[in-house]
Amino acid sequence: MENYLQKALENQVTNYFMSVVDTVLDYKDMMLAYDCAIKEIRTKFDILNSEFKIKHQRNPISSIHSRLKSNSSLMEKIRRRGIATDVESIEKYIEDIAGVRVICNYIDDIYKIADSLIRQNDVELLTRKDYISNPKPNGYRSLHLIVKIPVFFADTTKEVKVEVQIRTIAMDFWATLEHQMRYKKTELDEADSIIEELRQCAESIAQTDMKMQSIRESINNLKIEKSQEEKFIEKLKKLDISII
Repeated sequence: MENYLQKALENQVTNYFMSVVDTVLDYKDMMLAYDCAIKEIRTKFDILNSEFKIKHQRNPISSIHSRLKSNSSLMEKIRRRGIATDVESIEKYIEDIAGVRVICNYIDDIYKIADSLIRQNDVELLTRKDYISNPKPNGYRSLHLIVKIPVFFADTTKEVKVEVQIRTIAMDFWATLEHQMRYKKTELDEADSIIEELRQCAESIAQTDMKMQSIRESINNLKIEKSQEEKFIEKLKKLDISII
């Protein structure tokens, strides 16, 4: 009887550890899929940027940043929202595990790049939140997209969600400062006044963004008569533009 109980206990322990190992492996597979989805999205934006550079001799994208949610941050969000810790629930209810932030030079570039992305037939738009047209009360501005894309592995294809944030250089600068404030405001007596200063600064930045875009459009609309030779040389210059 004692041997039977010992054997049963050993089986329970073995099954428990096998279950833990399976869970860990499933979690690693999930994070791998999100990491690969980030690479896919970054590649799409790189291609769009290169195309724009060749056709229009300028880059709409200033820089691209990406991040995979840390384990601690993910677990904290799961706990805060009361979500089950199995992979299926995490994938269903957490939409920002994979994040890509695209920094553009002008406001209209944001919408051009976003529309070009979601027109691609392997990109499914799940949600779109325009905090540029409708800023948050604190002044935050950015275009947020949740998209789903296929990630192709050796023997399977997985649909993965990615959060994409697109904003101008000025918007990103403001958001970085506001992020620092958000995590320190409980330590500062003058927090309310700083928050109000940030909100006013966001308004000034938005006006500057619009003014810079207007100036660029005025420059583009300047009519300069060119000779056939000058037009030919201009076309030749396009051949010299690096695609890298």
